[in-house]
Amino acid sequence: MRDTVGLRHFQSQMMLTCVGLDKSRLDPGALRFYDSEFDARTARIGADPVTGAALYWDPSSGRRKSDGSVCVLIFRDDSARRAFIHDALYLRVGDDETHPLARQCDMVLDFMGARLVRRIAIETNGIGNALPEIMRDVAARRGANIFVQKIVNNHNKETRILDAIEPLLSTGRLYAHSRIRQTPLISEMLGWSPLGAFAHDDGLDAVAGALMMRPYVIRPQSAAARTFSANTDFKV
Repeated sequence: MRDTVGLRHFQSQMMLTCVGLDKSRLDPGALRFYDSEFDARTARIGADPVTGAALYWDPSSGRRKSDGSVCVLIFRDDSARRAFIHDALYLRVGDDETHPLARQCDMVLDFMGARLVRRIAIETNGIGNALPEIMRDVAARRGANIFVQKIVNNHNKETRILDAIEPLLSTGRLYAHSRIRQTPLISEMLGWSPLGAFAHDDGLDAVAGALMMRPYVIRPQSAAARTFSANTDFKV
């Protein structure tokens, strides 16, 4: 059970030992990095099977002095209770951008198209309230057929991040593609505290959102299509 829920949850819930929040951290050294890409034909990342995926967008205006606007792609192997942070897009637009949300929608649609993803969950708290409709309008103009899910988060952000990420991380079940090293996510993990002292946690919030939502199911694609000839040599 400790290997499943993590040491903090095990100590507090099963052993009834108080664990102070100030002792909790997100150690990026516990991430298991990999280089393989997702193979839709076999539904695998390298030798690891994939059972589901989630694309989660925690939006902001994307301007220089605003909170981060981050879109994260997570793959899941629910049979082994593992998760793979496969990609993270930190969105930035110019301060003179007239339609910053529509511009970000274009960037996210490019991100989705390159990864053959058609489903996205958008956090609609605050500035994201109108974003699902903007996303659908931009997608329609581009001829992109996508499904948009609205997500409302009412829980404390620090608790949400800790509860979603720490159990997987501390039990060695959270993986990340090597390109994640080139994003701000690693520095966010290094500086993060559940006491809320560190302001830059937008990528972590998006990862937590993706981990907490129900993934859409992924199955191996069927073998290449074959041609069959019907036997028409019969009498009526």
